[in-house]
Amino acid sequence: MYLKHIHITNFKSYEEAEFTFDENVNGIVGKNGSGKTNLLDAIYYLSFCKSYFAAQDMFSVRFDTDFFAIHGEFFNRETQNNTQVSCTYKNGHKSMRANKKEYQRLSAHIGQFPVVMVSPYDSDIINGGSEVRRKFFDTIISQFDGEYLQQLISYRKLLMQRNALLKQMFESRKMDTSLCQIIDEQMIPLGNFIFTRRQDFIQNISPIFQKHYNQLSEGQEEVEIQYQSGLLTSTYQEGLQSTSVADARSGFTNFGIHKDDFLFLINGQPVKRYGSQGQQKSFSLALRLAQFDYSFERKKIKPILLLDDIFDKLDRTRISELLGMVGKDHFGQVFISDTDENRVKQILTEYGIQHQIVEIR
Repeated sequence: MYLKHIHITNFKSYEEAEFTFDENVNGIVGKNGSGKTNLLDAIYYLSFCKSYFAAQDMFSVRFDTDFFAIHGEFFNRETQNNTQVSCTYKNGHKSMRANKKEYQRLSAHIGQFPVVMVSPYDSDIINGGSEVRRKFFDTIISQFDGEYLQQLISYRKLLMQRNALLKQMFESRKMDTSLCQIIDEQMIPLGNFIFTRRQDFIQNISPIFQKHYNQLSEGQEEVEIQYQSGLLTSTYQEGLQSTSVADARSGFTNFGIHKDDFLFLINGQPVKRYGSQGQQKSFSLALRLAQFDYSFERKKIKPILLLDDIFDKLDRTRISELLGMVGKDHFGQVFISDTDENRVKQILTEYGIQHQIVEIR
């Protein structure tokens, strides 16, 4: 599966633009601010129904306009079929279509056209808060597990209702635990389901991640991903009861899978605190490579790989390992952005990788 063509209207810096891509490697080149990353983000949008960078859709609308539209054409090598995918956003309403048929639920589109983004912002997975890591792993699981995505969406809605109720009770100084209990009865099975799936996922992806990290670091360190959750030591009901006083005082829910975290260790120590810059880069890149392999194992479709500004952010060792995999056809379609066209051509030619150069002006 690869993206043949894309048409962008009023998306971020683009007023109107069309691009046709090679099925293998595409070098996206242009000066800083020309729109290279925005093009990669538009491709990401066609897969995930959302921006990789912008938290809200309204921030992806071009300045002084009120809508954006992205149209893409994907080709499946096995079935020899084309699929027209479009995403439009206007006045707070977002629509996704495949072959002109609109999805009733955006979640039904997730995973149909898998994409993996490698970005300079991947350092946030290590150095950011727990919500960044939860989002990272939830995104991967949701790509191949539609039930997980639906349960997660339902859980978040109930959590919002519970927090709104707690805030209302906090402000009015009137406690009504019966309403909380009604919400809890719906939340608990959802939370247990999500907890179990996260546990299984970490167990399955860890060997893949460790393999890639060993390749990037030449086996010099031992690395580990630990899943941290209150459900490891108590039941959901016990956890909610133990934090009920804190919930009443703070006005929000202090126990649940929305508080989970993932601890990244190197030689038994947190990477965030003790890992060097090079070790952190290897860690985050190994996570992305594991995401690629894991998605491929589950969907039997090679995700499109988006490599944003890697030549300036990764050292020669990590670039060599990554491009070595590209040259061996480990990946499917690949997009590589860079400010220096000559550098892209030289490096890709050095590794014997056939490619197309797309210049952004």
